[in-house]
Amino acid sequence: MEKLWRVPTREEKTPFHFQVPKMIRCIERNIHMGIDKKIWTCWVIMAWVFTVAEIVEGEGKGKMNPEISLPAEAAGWKWDGKEMKYDSKSVFQYMNGAAELYLAYGFQNLRVRRFEKSNQPPLTLELYDMASSENAYGVFSFEHQDESAGVGQGSEFGGGWLRFWKGKYFVSIYADGEGVEVESAILTMGRTVAGLIQKTGPEPKWVALIPGKDLGQVDRSIRYLKSHVLLNQRFFIAHKNILNLSPRTEAVLAQYTREKQKVHLLLIRYPGVKEAKDAYQSFMGAYLPDAGGKDRAKTEDQKWTLAREKGEVVIVVFGAPTAADAEALIKATEEKLPGGR
Repeated sequence: MEKLWRVPTREEKTPFHFQVPKMIRCIERNIHMGIDKKIWTCWVIMAWVFTVAEIVEGEGKGKMNPEISLPAEAAGWKWDGKEMKYDSKSVFQYMNGAAELYLAYGFQNLRVRRFEKSNQPPLTLELYDMASSENAYGVFSFEHQDESAGVGQGSEFGGGWLRFWKGKYFVSIYADGEGVEVESAILTMGRTVAGLIQKTGPEPKWVALIPGKDLGQVDRSIRYLKSHVLLNQRFFIAHKNILNLSPRTEAVLAQYTREKQKVHLLLIRYPGVKEAKDAYQSFMGAYLPDAGGKDRAKTEDQKWTLAREKGEVVIVVFGAPTAADAEALIKATEEKLPGGR
């Protein structure tokens, strides 16, 4: 009988390929026996095997292929034909000190391209897959300080550096020097890449619960944080992780101006009520040991710190000039929480 199959290569093998020879032998044996029912059963099983194998193989190819086809040219700058790719292990080869920032936000992979134009500085395009739009927003928010460039879902442009996020991607484009055409080229490339990212995604929902400018929120001061280390880099609280931050928590930090003084509000969402209660007690014991059972106290700088636990959320106000200022920020946040006050 002519063989209907071939031995798959190593690249082609799936968990189902080992079944194919067995199916063929089954068919050949039953043809000689003249048992039509068994032949039919074998053919059905074999068809199922090939179908499932094809699905698995297709899924594998989908995972290997990039979701976005990056541009090869923008504003006269042309790609040099090389693309560097990094995962969570190899990304340290590309950025030694900054890799932890991206890893804290669920970094998946990075693609890097370099673009060149005669008599102009080269441009570098970095596309970070952050697994979710919330993580992409988080990376963007961590350094957000310049004016919006109107690219993607959120952007900033300054000093020859464009940063933006859209969907689950964070994008960075910068030049290795200055030039008359450089800024225009960076923005053109940014808009091109943003247009190639088809899907958008939501900001972290907890960001919307932060009081706004009516209570003095400072522009571009919101930070969405995923670790104790990152929080300390933006607003130092303590060397130890006294708020029990972990990959399972979400923290939103924002700055306000109250009576011409800087005040910080921190909202943390925990996996459950118990975790929030434990974190609240840890914070009060370490940061406000002299509160005397109350939820507020003056610190050494003669400013007020107030902490409140509500369900799975802990809210803390740091550096308020008066207790009333701290209470106003706490209450405004509580009113926005699911279920209200």
